[in-house]
Amino acid sequence: MVVIMRFLRREGLFCRTCGTAVFRQMQADTLVQGWWGPLSAIITPFVLLLNLSARSTLRGLPEPTTGSRRPPLDPGKPVLRRPAGLVVAVPLAAFGLIVMAIPVLLVIGMVVGDDPPETLTVGSCARNDGSWSAQDLKPEACGSSDAEFEVTEPGAEGCAAGDYLADLEYSADGATSLCLHPVER
Repeated sequence: MVVIMRFLRREGLFCRTCGTAVFRQMQADTLVQGWWGPLSAIITPFVLLLNLSARSTLRGLPEPTTGSRRPPLDPGKPVLRRPAGLVVAVPLAAFGLIVMAIPVLLVIGMVVGDDPPETLTVGSCARNDGSWSAQDLKPEACGSSDAEFEVTEPGAEGCAAGDYLADLEYSADGATSLCLHPVER
């Protein structure tokens, strides 16, 4: 059933009770078995809604007669109170939570956001808590033992030999290049 899709239809003469029993059973089967194929996953919600029109037709049927050869079928529990209803209720609830979580997380992300990196100025000192491909520069007091670099201004030819180039985001305007000269200890 993953590749093919089938549509079942029950025809016959039904009283209201028997029609309700058949409707509930087929609707419950569709809730469990209707989702397995890629195209079925799209079509099943529409089939379930179309089946509700059959339910309204059942309400217009006469009550069962007492003199028939067979007793009427037991309609059983309503569809959503059957195990099939629970099988569908759990994924639908999870889907609903995901749909509700996305806007909430977006709002939280906009409110909290990332803190901008601390800016460095020429003559200050810094340390790098990350790698050079993912810099995580923090300002440090120049007399501190944690200070690894002194921030300098690049010359006409760029940073001096042995110096590192700080990412632009660490400058005050976000566009000025800064050099990091290793501090001698």
